[in-house]
Amino acid sequence: MTAAVPAVNPVLRVAPAAPAEAVAHFRASLAFHADVADVAAGLAAGGDPGFVVLDSRSTAAWDQGHVPGAVHLPTALIPEQAGDLLDRSVPVVTYCWGPGCNGATRAALALAELGYRVKEMLGGFEYWVREGFAYETWEGRESRPADPLTAPATDADCGC
Repeated sequence: MTAAVPAVNPVLRVAPAAPAEAVAHFRASLAFHADVADVAAGLAAGGDPGFVVLDSRSTAAWDQGHVPGAVHLPTALIPEQAGDLLDRSVPVVTYCWGPGCNGATRAALALAELGYRVKEMLGGFEYWVREGFAYETWEGRESRPADPLTAPATDADCGC
């Protein structure tokens, strides 16, 4: 007679990392990523935020809307134009369309290869707009109401 092997919960099929490994992983993640709300807060604080925001999308996408004050530099042009537009001593936060696009990752890689300190803005332009932050188009500043699923009423609501 064969004993039945208990089913393993799919979440625990691979055991969670040890706490020290988890600390290293999540600390590293924060070194590479910033979320939309933190970028917006940094820009809204007044004065020099200590970083520059870079939109790595096409000109057509930029024209549809972009983060106010962002530098427009499509990824393909980074090797030849970054030195003219960016200061290597200032960290760069890249973004593209949204979570389904890895353009910000490609832009961050291209900048890092050139010696820039860089982070990627999670959520991209999509979540910038969904969280209700103002954006610019060729017609001026615009904004949309915040999506309650992406922008809780308070930080306490999301546990941030």
